[in-house]
Amino acid sequence: MAVALPVLAVAVVHAVWRGHRARAVAVVLAMAAVPLLVMPLKLWIDRPGPLTAESGYYPSGHTATAMVAYCGAALLLRHRTGRAGRGWAMPVAVVLSAATGIGLVLRGYHWPLDVLGSWLLCGMLLALLVAALRWIDNRGAAGSGTDAP
Repeated sequence: MAVALPVLAVAVVHAVWRGHRARAVAVVLAMAAVPLLVMPLKLWIDRPGPLTAESGYYPSGHTATAMVAYCGAALLLRHRTGRAGRGWAMPVAVVLSAATGIGLVLRGYHWPLDVLGSWLLCGMLLALLVAALRWIDNRGAAGSGTDAP
């Protein structure tokens, strides 16, 4: 979280500065949804961690935060740039998200299914975010009189 959230904050500020406030708000709302989705599941499932008897380890909140923050930042960075250099953002976000989850398993903080559960949960959340961003883009294109989003 110490890296992912500042990365997202920079991307949000950049999007707002470029005039894409609605897109930035959608990504921030997706990030805000992470604890609202993860915490009830942690309480309900009450799963112990791999190296502790304490519970509340499924799904991994750190993995969920990293995935939504990095992928949300990538979605903001690649918006309507038309430049060839922006295709790197989403692959980097996926690698960082995967590395976060794998690192948590290798360090003994989470079971592999804790991380997999977060990836699946946040994959659905990101699919909804992509749909929302398309709707925002289409609404903006309709209002500007252009056909291209």
